[in-house]
Amino acid sequence: MRVLVSGATGFIGQTLCRLLVEQGHEPWVWTRQLKPRLPEGTSHFVNQLSEIEKNSIDAVINLAGAGIADKRWSEARKKELISSRVNTTQQLVKWMTAQDKPPRVLISASAVGYYGEQGNREVTEETPPTSGFTHDLCAAWEKAALEAEQLGARVCLVRTGVVLDQGGGSLAKMLPAFKLGLGGPLGSGQHWFPWIHREDMARIYLWLLENPEQQGVFNASAPQPVTNAEFTRCLGKALKRPAFMPMPAPVLKLMFGEMAELLLVSDRMLPKRLQQAGFEFHYPRLEQALAKIFH
Repeated sequence: MRVLVSGATGFIGQTLCRLLVEQGHEPWVWTRQLKPRLPEGTSHFVNQLSEIEKNSIDAVINLAGAGIADKRWSEARKKELISSRVNTTQQLVKWMTAQDKPPRVLISASAVGYYGEQGNREVTEETPPTSGFTHDLCAAWEKAALEAEQLGARVCLVRTGVVLDQGGGSLAKMLPAFKLGLGGPLGSGQHWFPWIHREDMARIYLWLLENPEQQGVFNASAPQPVTNAEFTRCLGKALKRPAFMPMPAPVLKLMFGEMAELLLVSDRMLPKRLQQAGFEFHYPRLEQALAKIFH
């Protein structure tokens, strides 16, 4: 299939495009970068959707969005986080609408933030959300993607956990402190931490693309979530460094403001629908994933 990918130069997109090429698909990158560093094996990119030959795309994978933890959440930054997701998705659906033969599928990113604070309860795709900025952001993002259903397209919404691997993402922010032996639990450490290895994350998008009977919402995190305290213990062990320097919640809130919510919210998210449909994780356990990352 010829697959249009937004956000292809990002942390997940690079791995996904490599997998698409390996499986015989042809990824086309939609990027605003004039001279992008294209993912391995990818040669086609466009800066404007109008540059794409009409009716030439079979599927769309939408990963675009400003980094949620890159900057403090000022009101201006919140608007940027929303527009980079919602407006981009709306542009894609508008472009799909203009095709005589629209792409058959739209697989669009969302996030665990949809659910908000959930305490110790298990979080499946049916779990009602709690209110807050991340829920409002994800709900608007998903609503924009679901408009493609009116075109007869199959729409999949991928609620992503914390993606782990070398070279970017959350680990890139954590590793300096942990390597110095200054890592440790955040707040009480008892809140749940829904994680996933980047390879499994990319494989989920590929699997949803290649299984046309799948549609709707999917939780994308490993089947064995851990608490933050357990995560920091395992990360310290993998790095052979101590990990007992706690960061109290009030300090996090002082440092990051409202964005501290990302670090303290508890979501015991489970990939119920993926597992029921037969998707198999290569890295279901955190120890496995960290061993692969730091081997």
